[in-house]
Amino acid sequence: MTTPGDIVLVHGLWMHGWVFALQRRRLQQRGWRTHAFSYRSVRGTLDGAADALAEFVAAMGDGPVYLLGHSLGGLVVLDMLARRRPPQVARAVLLGAPCQGSHSAAVLLRLPLLRGLVGRGLAQWLARPLPQVDGAVDIGTIAGNRPLGSGRLLPGLPRPNDGMVAVSETHWPGARDHIVLKVTHSQMLVSRACLEQAQHFLLTGAFNHRAAGAPLV
Repeated sequence: MTTPGDIVLVHGLWMHGWVFALQRRRLQQRGWRTHAFSYRSVRGTLDGAADALAEFVAAMGDGPVYLLGHSLGGLVVLDMLARRRPPQVARAVLLGAPCQGSHSAAVLLRLPLLRGLVGRGLAQWLARPLPQVDGAVDIGTIAGNRPLGSGRLLPGLPRPNDGMVAVSETHWPGARDHIVLKVTHSQMLVSRACLEQAQHFLLTGAFNHRAAGAPLV
């Protein structure tokens, strides 16, 4: 493994950069320089967040810079890579990101009283074709299969899932690696095992499937 460098953590819907406080501390103990990127996850647009992230990364110097995005944050990362990829970005890990669409969000969007919970950015992702991301940046995706979360209250969430996002929704075309861990959607923000796998990919370009006891899926 190479020496850790700069890592930018991108939160999900209805969150703020502080949700990564524990994982940032753990990463700092491993030698990483951590940066929490906050954006308007509910009322802001997807492209607006992506452009702001690109400017945030571009201001960090020569790099390399690594990205870690949770849920909607992973979609912001993908949108940024498709729109205006900063040359410093080396690798990215997406945690529970609904790359292939979100059944939970689709159900909420059909309910007038609840559709506002989805936010503008996620609704925009669901309404568009998948963005074209070149292969210059290695992308790894992590899914959870512990089905505890508010998504279980919505009918028809495919299994396996993390309580909010189905494993099948987390796959990204062209991703270099994918792994499924026994965590819920929210546990990804605090899970040590999840962080170890993310760090392993960011440093090597692959997840440690042997350590996770996970199949290559």
